[in-house]
Amino acid sequence: MKIAVIGSANADLVTKTNKLPKPGETLIGESFFIGEGGKGLNQAVAASRIGGDVNFFGAIGKDTHGEFLLESMKKNNLKVKNIKICEQIKTGIANIMLCDGENSIVIVAGANSKCNIEYIKSIKEKILECDIIVLQLEIPLDTVEFIINLAYKNNKKIILNPAPAIKLSKEIVDKVSYIIPNEHEYKVVLHTENAMEKELEKYPNKLIITNGENGVWYFDGKEVVNIPAKKVKVIDTTGAGDTFVGTFAGAIANKFALKEAIEFGVKCSGISVTKLGAQGGMPYLKDL
Repeated sequence: MKIAVIGSANADLVTKTNKLPKPGETLIGESFFIGEGGKGLNQAVAASRIGGDVNFFGAIGKDTHGEFLLESMKKNNLKVKNIKICEQIKTGIANIMLCDGENSIVIVAGANSKCNIEYIKSIKEKILECDIIVLQLEIPLDTVEFIINLAYKNNKKIILNPAPAIKLSKEIVDKVSYIIPNEHEYKVVLHTENAMEKELEKYPNKLIITNGENGVWYFDGKEVVNIPAKKVKVIDTTGAGDTFVGTFAGAIANKFALKEAIEFGVKCSGISVTKLGAQGGMPYLKDL
């Protein structure tokens, strides 16, 4: 089954430090590197590395960061013929501060804001050639809603990672096949104060909540199930959630049962945090 990932592509500007600066404070960092990122691109790469047939749709600038990302997409075997390259706006970036394995991130959307409905209409036939549609919320919300409606009408499987978290309409939530927030995001997305278990029971085999080192939770129609995370030495958690979503999509494309697909995603996500960078630790099939 073919996977379409539609979403953001960023250059990650990563600074590693042993302490996060307070307002007005200047610190000496330990190291710096530029990596590939953006939730859309991360998820596309994660799915491709475990053998997925992945088309990536999104927007980058005609600049050095854009060239860097495009080259990386090709190295990761993504189909990128329909990427939008913008002349007047720069490639999106994420400023990432790494400290003790955790991260603080500031994103500037840049060209990602041009992943708009007009662009989607121009490539919709290419999107509809795919069986599974993977989305996040780092591109305009009206674009995401347009794609979900389009995919739903055409009987596609839709995987939505609602991050950064914003309140979504019941209509949109009802139309997606799987919705994958983390333990904080689900309350915002579903505008609820319910405990996790109670909310999961409202969306059997659909709402999948990631919870870091506590693994992943879902309701199978009879009971709330926890798929525990493996204990590993954590180097960098950037991209762990994206690794889960991308490899889960790859497993669904390979017709894994839901529990097996979640277990597979959890295993891949656990491997991803053992190296630096959003994509640095994403496993290849041989690593499993």
